Amino acid sequence: MAIPRIHATDDAWGFTWLTPGGEPARLADLMALPGAEPDRWLATHQEALDDVLIEAAGRFGEVLGGGRPARPDERDDLQAAYVAIDRGVVELADAAAVADAEHGVPRDLRSGQILGTAHLVGVRCRFALGVAGAAPFDGTLDVPAPGMVGGHAGLHWVDPARPALGGRWLVVTDDGRRLPATLSMLLHDSSGVDKEATLREHREALATVTDAVVEAGAEPFAAAGAVDWLLFDWVMAHRESEDAGAVEIRSGKVDDATMIVRAAAGSVRVRARVDPALMGHV
Repeated sequence: MAIPRIHATDDAWGFTWLTPGGEPARLADLMALPGAEPDRWLATHQEALDDVLIEAAGRFGEVLGGGRPARPDERDDLQAAYVAIDRGVVELADAAAVADAEHGVPRDLRSGQILGTAHLVGVRCRFALGVAGAAPFDGTLDVPAPGMVGGHAGLHWVDPARPALGGRWLVVTDDGRRLPATLSMLLHDSSGVDKEATLREHREALATVTDAVVEAGAEPFAAAGAVDWLLFDWVMAHRESEDAGAVEIRSGKVDDATMIVRAAAGSVRVRARVDPALMGHV
Protein backbone atom coordinates (compact mmCIF):
# COMPACT_ATOMS: atom_id res chain seq x y z
CA MET A 1 0.00 0.00 0.00
CA ALA A 2 1.32 3.46 -0.92
CA ILE A 3 1.66 5.73 2.10
CA PRO A 4 2.10 9.49 2.59
CA ARG A 5 5.58 10.77 3.21
CA ILE A 6 7.37 13.89 4.38
CA HIS A 7 9.30 15.99 1.88
CA ALA A 8 11.68 18.86 2.58
CA THR A 9 10.39 22.17 1.20
CA ASP A 10 12.19 23.87 -1.65
CA ASP A 11 13.32 26.83 0.50
CA ALA A 12 15.44 24.48 2.65
CA TRP A 13 13.41 25.29 5.77
CA GLY A 14 10.67 23.03 7.00
CA PHE A 15 8.83 20.18 5.38
CA THR A 16 5.53 19.23 3.83
CA TRP A 17 3.48 16.06 3.68
CA LEU A 18 2.85 14.45 0.32
CA THR A 19 -0.04 12.18 -0.60
CA PRO A 20 0.75 8.69 -1.93
CA GLY A 21 0.49 10.28 -5.38
CA GLY A 22 3.07 12.94 -4.53
CA GLU A 23 0.75 15.94 -4.06
CA PRO A 24 1.26 18.35 -1.11
CA ALA A 25 -1.27 17.78 1.67
CA ARG A 26 -2.00 18.69 5.25
CA LEU A 27 -1.48 15.94 7.78
CA ALA A 28 -5.00 16.36 9.16
CA ASP A 29 -6.45 15.62 5.70
CA LEU A 30 -4.28 12.52 5.30
CA MET A 31 -5.97 11.03 8.36
CA ALA A 32 -8.97 10.21 6.13
CA LEU A 33 -6.95 7.89 3.87
CA PRO A 34 -7.75 4.16 3.99
CA GLY A 35 -5.37 2.43 6.34
CA ALA A 36 -4.32 5.71 8.00
CA GLU A 37 -1.79 5.37 10.82
CA PRO A 38 -2.42 8.55 12.81
CA ASP A 39 -0.32 7.64 15.83
CA ARG A 40 2.74 6.86 13.69
CA TRP A 41 2.25 9.87 11.42
CA LEU A 42 1.90 12.23 14.38
CA ALA A 43 5.16 10.91 15.81
CA THR A 44 6.83 11.40 12.42
CA HIS A 45 5.59 15.01 12.29
CA GLN A 46 6.83 15.66 15.81
CA GLU A 47 10.30 14.43 14.93
CA ALA A 48 10.41 16.43 11.69
CA LEU A 49 9.41 19.62 13.52
CA ASP A 50 11.95 18.89 16.23
CA ASP A 51 14.63 18.65 13.53
CA VAL A 52 13.67 22.12 12.27
CA LEU A 53 14.00 23.49 15.81
CA ILE A 54 17.39 21.87 16.25
CA GLU A 55 18.58 23.33 12.95
CA ALA A 56 17.35 26.81 13.85
CA ALA A 57 19.01 26.67 17.27
CA GLY A 58 22.23 25.39 15.75
CA ARG A 59 22.43 28.07 13.07
CA PHE A 60 21.13 31.03 15.05
CA GLY A 61 21.79 30.14 18.68
CA GLU A 62 23.74 33.30 19.47
CA VAL A 63 21.11 35.49 17.81
CA LEU A 64 18.16 33.71 19.44
CA GLY A 65 19.84 33.95 22.83
CA GLY A 66 20.39 37.70 22.47
CA GLY A 67 24.17 37.43 22.19
CA ARG A 68 24.28 39.54 19.04
CA PRO A 69 21.85 41.10 16.55
CA ALA A 70 20.96 39.31 13.35
CA ARG A 71 23.14 40.15 10.36
CA PRO A 72 21.38 41.41 7.21
CA ASP A 73 22.24 38.18 5.39
CA GLU A 74 20.51 36.15 8.14
CA ARG A 75 17.16 37.91 8.12
CA ASP A 76 15.59 35.99 5.23
CA ASP A 77 16.52 32.67 6.82
CA LEU A 78 15.20 33.75 10.22
CA GLN A 79 11.88 34.64 8.61
CA ALA A 80 11.76 31.38 6.67
CA ALA A 81 12.56 29.50 9.88
CA TYR A 82 9.71 30.96 11.92
CA VAL A 83 7.24 30.51 9.05
CA ALA A 84 8.26 26.84 8.75
CA ILE A 85 7.93 26.42 12.52
CA ASP A 86 4.51 28.09 12.57
CA ARG A 87 3.30 25.92 9.70
CA GLY A 88 4.49 22.80 11.51
CA VAL A 89 2.78 23.93 14.73
CA VAL A 90 -0.64 24.40 13.15
CA GLU A 91 -0.43 21.16 11.17
CA LEU A 92 0.44 19.17 14.27
CA ALA A 93 -2.32 20.80 16.33
CA ASP A 94 -4.95 20.18 13.66
CA ALA A 95 -3.83 16.61 13.01
CA ALA A 96 -3.78 15.78 16.72
CA ALA A 97 -7.35 17.05 17.04
CA VAL A 98 -8.52 14.89 14.11
CA ALA A 99 -6.62 11.85 15.39
CA ASP A 100 -8.26 12.25 18.79
CA ALA A 101 -11.80 12.91 17.54
CA GLU A 102 -11.96 10.47 14.64
CA HIS A 103 -9.43 7.76 15.43
CA GLY A 104 -9.36 7.68 19.22
CA VAL A 105 -5.66 8.52 19.40
CA PRO A 106 -5.24 10.22 22.79
CA ARG A 107 -3.43 13.53 23.22
CA ASP A 108 0.13 13.10 24.44
CA LEU A 109 2.78 14.97 26.39
CA ARG A 110 5.24 14.95 23.50
CA SER A 111 3.14 17.29 21.33
CA GLY A 112 3.02 19.84 24.14
CA GLN A 113 6.76 19.64 24.70
CA ILE A 114 7.55 20.03 20.98
CA LEU A 115 5.11 22.91 20.44
CA GLY A 116 6.28 24.63 23.62
CA THR A 117 9.84 24.61 22.30
CA ALA A 118 8.58 25.62 18.85
CA HIS A 119 6.85 28.64 20.35
CA LEU A 120 9.97 29.66 22.25
CA VAL A 121 12.19 29.41 19.15
CA GLY A 122 9.60 31.15 16.95
CA VAL A 123 9.25 34.07 19.37
CA ARG A 124 13.01 34.48 19.51
CA CYS A 125 13.23 34.46 15.70
CA ARG A 126 10.57 37.16 15.47
CA PHE A 127 12.20 39.15 18.27
CA ALA A 128 15.49 39.10 16.37
CA LEU A 129 13.66 40.45 13.32
CA GLY A 130 11.79 43.13 15.30
CA VAL A 131 8.37 41.67 14.48
CA ALA A 132 7.46 40.06 17.81
CA GLY A 133 4.21 41.24 19.36
CA ALA A 134 4.35 43.55 22.36
CA ALA A 135 3.68 42.03 25.76
CA PRO A 136 0.71 43.40 27.71
CA PHE A 137 1.50 46.67 29.54
CA ASP A 138 4.74 47.19 27.59
CA GLY A 139 5.82 50.81 27.89
CA THR A 140 3.62 51.53 30.90
CA LEU A 141 5.48 49.80 33.74
CA ASP A 142 8.03 51.12 36.19
CA VAL A 143 11.68 50.09 35.97
CA PRO A 144 12.88 47.90 38.86
CA ALA A 145 15.73 49.28 40.95
CA PRO A 146 18.70 47.06 41.85
CA GLY A 147 18.30 44.84 44.89
CA MET A 148 15.39 43.15 46.60
CA VAL A 149 11.89 44.44 45.94
CA GLY A 150 9.02 44.20 48.39
CA GLY A 151 5.45 44.09 47.19
CA HIS A 152 2.53 41.93 46.18
CA ALA A 153 2.63 39.81 43.01
CA GLY A 154 -0.48 39.16 40.99
CA LEU A 155 -1.74 38.52 37.50
CA HIS A 156 -3.13 41.78 36.11
CA TRP A 157 -5.39 42.14 33.06
CA VAL A 158 -5.10 45.02 30.60
CA ASP A 159 -8.92 45.10 30.53
CA PRO A 160 -10.82 42.33 32.33
CA ALA A 161 -13.74 42.85 29.96
CA ARG A 162 -11.50 42.27 26.91
CA PRO A 163 -9.38 39.17 27.56
CA ALA A 164 -7.91 39.25 24.04
CA LEU A 165 -5.76 42.18 25.25
CA GLY A 166 -4.13 39.79 27.69
CA GLY A 167 -2.52 40.08 31.07
CA ARG A 168 0.77 39.40 32.83
CA TRP A 169 2.33 39.00 36.23
CA LEU A 170 3.22 42.24 37.99
CA VAL A 171 4.63 43.16 41.37
CA VAL A 172 2.89 46.15 42.93
CA THR A 173 5.17 47.72 45.53
CA ASP A 174 4.09 49.33 48.78
CA ASP A 175 4.65 52.77 47.24
CA GLY A 176 2.42 51.97 44.25
CA ARG A 177 4.99 51.17 41.58
CA ARG A 178 4.04 48.46 39.07
CA LEU A 179 7.02 46.28 38.15
CA PRO A 180 7.20 43.52 35.53
CA ALA A 181 7.37 39.96 36.81
CA THR A 182 7.59 36.54 35.22
CA LEU A 183 6.20 33.15 36.09
CA SER A 184 9.75 31.81 36.41
CA MET A 185 10.63 34.55 38.88
CA LEU A 186 7.58 33.80 41.01
CA LEU A 187 8.18 30.05 41.01
CA HIS A 188 11.92 30.05 41.57
CA ASP A 189 13.11 33.38 42.95
CA SER A 190 10.35 34.71 45.20
CA SER A 191 9.36 33.99 48.77
CA GLY A 192 5.85 33.51 50.07
CA VAL A 193 4.44 32.40 46.70
CA ASP A 194 1.81 29.65 46.55
CA LYS A 195 3.28 27.87 43.54
CA GLU A 196 0.33 25.59 42.82
CA ALA A 197 -2.12 28.50 42.97
CA THR A 198 0.17 30.57 40.74
CA LEU A 199 0.38 27.81 38.14
CA ARG A 200 -3.38 27.30 38.27
CA GLU A 201 -4.03 31.01 37.73
CA HIS A 202 -1.60 31.11 34.80
CA ARG A 203 -3.24 28.06 33.20
CA GLU A 204 -6.67 29.65 33.50
CA ALA A 205 -5.45 32.96 32.08
CA LEU A 206 -3.74 31.29 29.12
CA ALA A 207 -6.87 29.27 28.32
CA THR A 208 -9.04 32.39 28.53
CA VAL A 209 -6.75 34.41 26.27
CA THR A 210 -6.39 31.57 23.77
CA ASP A 211 -10.18 31.36 23.43
CA ALA A 212 -10.46 35.13 23.07
CA VAL A 213 -7.74 35.76 20.48
CA VAL A 214 -9.13 33.36 17.89
CA GLU A 215 -12.46 35.17 17.82
CA ALA A 216 -13.04 37.17 14.66
CA GLY A 217 -13.37 40.48 16.52
CA ALA A 218 -10.04 40.31 18.31
CA GLU A 219 -7.61 43.06 17.30
CA PRO A 220 -4.79 40.94 15.83
CA PHE A 221 -1.70 42.93 16.89
CA ALA A 222 -2.72 43.16 20.55
CA ALA A 223 -4.12 39.63 20.55
CA ALA A 224 -0.91 38.18 19.14
CA GLY A 225 1.16 39.84 21.85
CA ALA A 226 -1.31 38.71 24.52
CA VAL A 227 -1.24 34.98 23.77
CA ASP A 228 2.44 35.00 22.82
CA TRP A 229 3.46 36.52 26.15
CA LEU A 230 1.47 34.21 28.41
CA LEU A 231 2.63 31.11 26.53
CA PHE A 232 6.23 32.33 26.32
CA ASP A 233 6.16 33.07 30.05
CA TRP A 234 4.88 29.53 30.72
CA VAL A 235 7.45 27.72 28.56
CA MET A 236 10.34 29.83 29.85
CA ALA A 237 9.41 28.67 33.36
CA HIS A 238 9.26 25.04 32.21
CA ARG A 239 12.56 24.58 30.39
CA GLU A 240 14.81 21.66 31.22
CA SER A 241 17.39 24.18 32.50
CA GLU A 242 18.15 27.89 32.30
CA ASP A 243 20.43 27.29 29.31
CA ALA A 244 18.10 24.92 27.45
CA GLY A 245 15.29 25.50 25.00
CA ALA A 246 13.63 22.10 25.51
CA VAL A 247 10.31 22.38 27.37
CA GLU A 248 9.14 19.95 30.04
CA ILE A 249 5.60 19.06 31.15
CA ARG A 250 6.58 18.75 34.79
CA SER A 251 3.04 18.13 35.97
CA GLY A 252 2.82 15.03 33.78
CA LYS A 253 -0.68 16.20 32.85
CA VAL A 254 -1.87 15.75 29.28
CA ASP A 255 -4.15 18.74 29.94
CA ASP A 256 -1.07 20.95 30.26
CA ALA A 257 0.28 19.61 26.96
CA THR A 258 -3.07 20.26 25.26
CA MET A 259 -3.11 23.80 26.70
CA ILE A 260 0.28 24.48 25.08
CA VAL A 261 -0.81 23.00 21.75
CA ARG A 262 -3.99 25.10 21.63
CA ALA A 263 -2.20 28.29 22.61
CA ALA A 264 0.67 27.77 20.15
CA ALA A 265 -1.76 27.14 17.29
CA GLY A 266 -3.90 30.11 18.36
CA SER A 267 -0.84 32.34 18.28
CA VAL A 268 -0.05 31.31 14.71
CA ARG A 269 -3.61 31.81 13.52
CA VAL A 270 -4.02 35.28 14.94
CA ARG A 271 -0.65 36.41 13.56
CA ALA A 272 -1.47 34.98 10.15
CA ARG A 273 -4.18 37.64 9.84
CA VAL A 274 -1.60 40.43 9.69
CA ASP A 275 1.83 38.90 8.97
CA PRO A 276 2.46 38.87 5.19
CA ALA A 277 5.12 36.19 5.64
CA LEU A 278 2.55 33.80 7.15
CA MET A 279 -0.40 34.53 4.89
CA GLY A 280 -1.14 31.58 2.66
CA HIS A 281 1.02 29.22 4.70
CA VAL A 282 -1.42 28.30 7.49
